[in-house]
Amino acid sequence: MNLKQLSQLLGLSQTTVSRALNGYPEVNAETRQRVLDAVRETGYRPNRAAQRLATGRAGSIGLVMPTADGIESDVHFGEFLAGLGDEAVKHDFHFVINPSHPEDETATCRRLVASGNVDAMFLAYMREKDPRIAMLKSLKTPFIVHGRSIGVATDYPFLDIDNTGAFYDAARLLTQLGHRHFALINGPDHLAFAIRREKGTVRALAEQGLLLRAECVQHSQMTDEHGFRAMERFLQLDTPPTAVLCSSTVLALGAVRAINQAGLKLGTDVSLIAHDDVLPMLKPENFMVPLTTTRSSLRAAGQRIARRLIANILDLETLPQQELWKTDLIVRASTGPAPTRK
Repeated sequence: MNLKQLSQLLGLSQTTVSRALNGYPEVNAETRQRVLDAVRETGYRPNRAAQRLATGRAGSIGLVMPTADGIESDVHFGEFLAGLGDEAVKHDFHFVINPSHPEDETATCRRLVASGNVDAMFLAYMREKDPRIAMLKSLKTPFIVHGRSIGVATDYPFLDIDNTGAFYDAARLLTQLGHRHFALINGPDHLAFAIRREKGTVRALAEQGLLLRAECVQHSQMTDEHGFRAMERFLQLDTPPTAVLCSSTVLALGAVRAINQAGLKLGTDVSLIAHDDVLPMLKPENFMVPLTTTRSSLRAAGQRIARRLIANILDLETLPQQELWKTDLIVRASTGPAPTRK
C-alpha cells in the first residue's frame, strides 16, 4: 500500500495523511489516531528517505550501549528498552543503538548526533561528573538522561528515581526491627544510582548511631552470581550481618541462595530488602519467602522517557523537563525482627 491508496481508504487528502504521520500540530488528535490505526491495520510504511526530506526528521531515537570484554549483559537495560519501544511504536519511531567501549562513550555520542541519523538522544548509566551531559548540552539535539549525575549542575532534562530516599527508607525499616549489623550488595561503585543508594543506607544507620562496615559492602555487576558470592562472604565474617540490602532482585536471587545453603531462614535469621525494577521474569512475591522491596518500574521509566522525547520532537505536548519518582516500599515476609544472638 502506498500513500495515495492509504489516503483513499481514509477519505483524506495525501497531505493530511502525511502531516498526521509526521506529527504536524494542525492535524487534530482524532484524525491522527485514525491514520495511525489504519497504518497498523494495513501494514503501510512511509518512505523514510522521502519523509526525512519533507520533515527534516529521521524518526529515530539514539542511544549508546556500553560493551566490552568483561562487561556482562544487563537484563535491567533490556527491560528499559522494552518500555522505550512501547511508546516508540505508537509513533513509528525507530532506535539507533550504537555500541561503544565505556571509555569512548562521549565521543560515540557526539558521532551519533553528528551523523544526522537521530532526532534525539537518551543517556543511561550516569556517572559522577559525567562528561556526556556537558557535551550534549553544547549541541542542538534534544536529549533526556535516565538518572542524574553527581557533582555537576542539575540543569538538564532527566527522569530519575529517589535512590537515596529508597534505601534510606529500607534501612530505616530494618533499624526499627532492631537490626544492628548491616550489609549492602550494590551496583558498580562508579554509577550514580549506586552511590546514592549507599548514601541513603549510611544516613539511616547514622541516625541510630550505626556504621555500615566496609567489609559488608560489595559493588559489582548486578547478577545472581555476584549476589551469591557477596552473601556467602558476609556470612563467614566473625559478626555476620542480620540485615541485607540488595540493589536488584537479581542480586537478591543469589543472596537468598547463599542464605539457604548456609542453613539460615530468610526473614528470621537474616532479613533482606531488594530494589524491584519490576522485571517480569523475577517477581519478588514469587520467591519462596516473598521479598520486601523498594519498587519502581524500569519499563514505565522507558515509556515515559520515549514519550517525552517524541513529544519534544513532534511538538505534541508540554511535559515536565525534570522528574524524580518516589519508590514504593512493599513489606513482605523477608523482613522480620533482628534475631537474638547468644
